[in-house]
Amino acid sequence: MTAPISERLDDVAAARESGRRKMDWAAQHMPICASLREEFEADQPFAGERIGMAMHVEAKTAVLAELLAEGGAEVAITGCNPLSTHDDVSAALDAVDGVTSYAERGVDDEGYYAAIEAVIDHEPTITVDDGMDLVAAIHEDYPELIDTIVGGAEETTTGVHRLRAMDEDGELDYPVFAVNDTPMKRLFDNVHGTGESSLASIAMTTNLSWAGKTVVVAGYGHCGKGVAKKASGQNADVVVTEVEPRRALEAHMEGYDVLPMAEAAKEGDVFITTTGNRDVIVKDHFENMQDGVLLANAGHFDVEIDLAALSELAADTYEARDGVQAYEMDDGRRLNVLAEGRLVNLATPIALGHPVEVMDQSFGIQAVCVRELVENGDAYDAGVHDVPDRLDKEVAEVKLAAEGVEFDGLTDVQTEYMDSWQHGT
Repeated sequence: MTAPISERLDDVAAARESGRRKMDWAAQHMPICASLREEFEADQPFAGERIGMAMHVEAKTAVLAELLAEGGAEVAITGCNPLSTHDDVSAALDAVDGVTSYAERGVDDEGYYAAIEAVIDHEPTITVDDGMDLVAAIHEDYPELIDTIVGGAEETTTGVHRLRAMDEDGELDYPVFAVNDTPMKRLFDNVHGTGESSLASIAMTTNLSWAGKTVVVAGYGHCGKGVAKKASGQNADVVVTEVEPRRALEAHMEGYDVLPMAEAAKEGDVFITTTGNRDVIVKDHFENMQDGVLLANAGHFDVEIDLAALSELAADTYEARDGVQAYEMDDGRRLNVLAEGRLVNLATPIALGHPVEVMDQSFGIQAVCVRELVENGDAYDAGVHDVPDRLDKEVAEVKLAAEGVEFDGLTDVQTEYMDSWQHGT
């Protein structure tokens, strides 16, 4: 059985001190979570609940887990990516009253899924997931727990895609909020969070500039839009590849070059995948790439870049820098893969994930969704649910108040006009 992280580290005290500093710094810049903490500490809405979490265990996530525990929950958490955990944060979180953390960086597949099973052993009544691995494991291996699960919340695009497919097949047996799809998450986390953190992680890992480089962004969903926008803002030339005609047209109308990957492969200096799909960059593309290209994935799973095919093509592989694996071809070209093809903004050795302020919004939504499940869980049937608009607005209003931003409201006359079909020109 997998033990908590604190039982597996050599110097637990030092790790906890380091992790606590990171958590405290993040908490200072998370006013939404601070506001909710006051409410949860007073009301104890999660008393008696057991919350199972599978997420990227770093400082901002730790603030969310601690917030839920302060609201009365017993929280068990592990990672949702083998390379995104910060061990010192995991250790600090494991020391929080009401929290048990099993997350450890660099585990193999067996260790990764054993930690998920350790979380499930707590028999969660609510799940909070990033990628749906926890939900899938419960349904596949522990279906007897489903009757006692109130519901769940899913953080990311890939997880929501998987959940919707599961729901369409009639296999999702409890309600889950699609946190990823609500405006306060999607418009900020996916665009600004992914855009800023992916580019920052690549730049810090490689010590290279964006200016003058051709950056190929695969996928023009909200994450791709953010990456393209931020790269363009740092004076890169951006090429977008897409399979969806309306998104391809949108990228074109935004001023980006739009090409098939087969053509873009010949031009790019940096490739960043954001599709959530597999085999986005494959053997035929590798064969046409320039010497020195950087290959990075900003999608959830490590299947967007076909590393098996790249390994077969390579005459040699070696670590070019921490977090950068070079694949040298027979003709001398070197193709450089960052973070083993995993989430580049979280899995490089120096990655910090999304900016703190962005994750305050996303985790504020997660927290109010958990509260909604506890208060009104019976109102939701099994399946994927949109986050209620009132919750999304609540989090936005807290953020605006914290930023000192005032905004208008509708008058009674305006409200009546907008609600009526009888008013014309």
